[in-house]
This record gives sequence, C-alpha cells and structure tokens, in this order.
Amino acid sequence: MEAVATRAEVVSSEDEPLILVNSADEAIGSLAKSACHDGAGILHRAFSLFVFNPAGETLLQRRHADKRLWPGFWSNSCCSHPRRGEDLIDAVRRRARDELGLAVQLEFLYKFEYQASFADVGSEFELCSVFLGRSSDRPRINSTEIADWRWLRPAALEREIERAPELFTPWLKLEWQRLCHDFSDRFAADRH
Repeated sequence: MEAVATRAEVVSSEDEPLILVNSADEAIGSLAKSACHDGAGILHRAFSLFVFNPAGETLLQRRHADKRLWPGFWSNSCCSHPRRGEDLIDAVRRRARDELGLAVQLEFLYKFEYQASFADVGSEFELCSVFLGRSSDRPRINSTEIADWRWLRPAALEREIERAPELFTPWLKLEWQRLCHDFSDRFAADRH
C-alpha cells in the first residue's frame, strides 16, 4: 500500500433506512439497514463500484473489522446503498467521495440480484447496480470504513480469487466474473 492520507468519518449507520425493492427494482418501502441484513435478508437496492486508474489497475478495499457482514474481507472499490430520494449516480459519487476521497467518472454496466449469508450473523439480499469508475486521483481512505486498500492489475486479481476465494466478499467474486466475461474491453486492454 502506498503512503496516502487517511481520515476517519462516520458515513453510515445500522439504523440508516435502505430502499426495499422488488425484483423489477420498484421501490416498495424502506427499512433500517440492520433489519435488512437480519436472517436471510430483505431485498434492497444497492450498488457496487470498481474504480480503475490510468495504469489499468482496480482499487480493492479490505472491509473494516467493525463491519457486521464480511469484516476483514477484500472487496471491490466501494459498495453501498442509495438513500431515499437520492439518484443512484449521485449515491455512487457520494460514497466514492466519502469512502475513498475520489472523484470518479462513472459508467453503469449491469444490474443483478443476489443473496449471500454470512454464517449466522446475517445476509445480503440485494438488487445491485454495478458501475465502472475511472480516476487519476490519489485515494484519501476513510479509516472507519476501510481497513486496508491496494491497486491490483486485473490478471493478478483473477489469480488471487482463484487461489484464495475465501478472502473475498461473495459479491466481488460474482461481479468480477461477469466483468471479466462481458466487460473486459471496458476496463483493460491487456488483462494478462
């Protein structure tokens, strides 16, 4: 990890209301984040962002130890939830700024639904929009959200996921597989 400025700022909470949706991504209500993640989870709107730098590397983060679900696991650059009444693009930009200290150029790639349980602690059940972001800025990591971070070439990430999949969040593995299969021309001319 290169030397970089960090900051500590609380940017979300367990009582923050999430947007409940059906499989067609129609809002059907809201519920506290903690309740959305209890048991098998309740379907809610979310997003994932993969930030790439001019060298073709993607920014990975290791989730903070205080995270309820998948603490200490490596994940994509940023993932979170839009707020009620907030445009999805604005939400992605907000969290990239809040977590990574980055301004990003965004491209929507696709949307998918998944459910993943974390032992008996809780689950993610999300309708997740996946974005590709580009930035030449240096990250200013929010230490309340992120324990560690690194830039990694796509081929190196593929090898690490293959070698030790248990170190990565389930959504990262699902999303990265689809990115490499359907969108690799958008993020790297040479993945190998």
